[in-house]
Amino acid sequence: MEYLLQVKIGALIGLLLLTLLFGFIPARVKWFRDTNGTEIHRTVLSLISCFAGGVFLAACLLDIIPDYLSDISAELEARKVEISFPVPEFIMAAGFFTVLILERIVLNCREMRGSQEERAPLIPNTNRNGHSHGTGPDLESSGHHVHVDFQAHSPFRSFMLFLSLSLHSVFEGLAIGLQNTNSKVLEICIAILVHKSIIVFSLSVKLVQSAVRPLWVATYIGVFAMMSPIGIGIGISVTEAHLAAGALIQAILEGLAAGTFIYITFLEILPHELNSPGKQLLKVLFILLGFSVMASLTFLG
Repeated sequence: MEYLLQVKIGALIGLLLLTLLFGFIPARVKWFRDTNGTEIHRTVLSLISCFAGGVFLAACLLDIIPDYLSDISAELEARKVEISFPVPEFIMAAGFFTVLILERIVLNCREMRGSQEERAPLIPNTNRNGHSHGTGPDLESSGHHVHVDFQAHSPFRSFMLFLSLSLHSVFEGLAIGLQNTNSKVLEICIAILVHKSIIVFSLSVKLVQSAVRPLWVATYIGVFAMMSPIGIGIGISVTEAHLAAGALIQAILEGLAAGTFIYITFLEILPHELNSPGKQLLKVLFILLGFSVMASLTFLG
């Protein structure tokens, strides 16, 4: 076995183990699953969730979208496709509307069965005092100053978040598998290890807060951990097979995943955090902190 292949397999195993480690911290530690703790406990959980929101915002704007636009532009240019219609943006819009339509279908089916589980508005109406009029439990009315509606995170939206991040992880793995130098493999692998550790921790926090069953949380984290290794394996296979349309198919899937991620970030994660009353400036600070951490990692390469 040549040394380059050994390096890629080592990167595959390292990504798998580290992702599992960071993913199972929120899933297995009871502190993250407790929604009936003290006011300080709920505040800290809310701030961690805001930090995760900032991480996802940075991943969306600084990582997923730029990577996709670069890849699709390179493919269109290589194939000498010249068209005034904004094809890259249209593909992202297709991903956005796919999630929107699927979610509306799911909600409509639930309403037809008379279920109230998913009928709370995405952005709850609030009065001047900042109290929510949604259907979720209002902790302020029971003497608390922090309102964290843990049911506002839809399990369906959490699944779509998991799906979009999983697709992106496959593409990150592809970036490793397609490299042809040892130094480049190690460089990209280290960057993805740091990036993915923060992402999987944030994803696990969101899954736990969505009241997803522990078995399903473990399944999600396990599957997510395997996505980058699968991408590495596909990349190794592609370098051997020399598929002509492989890069174009990858770019289109990246665009659909980017549109999905835009929907989840701006219509689910951030609205939920910013429309829960209490500690507003502190929440914005932690969103900015999460964004800054990911921006710094991107700047450092």
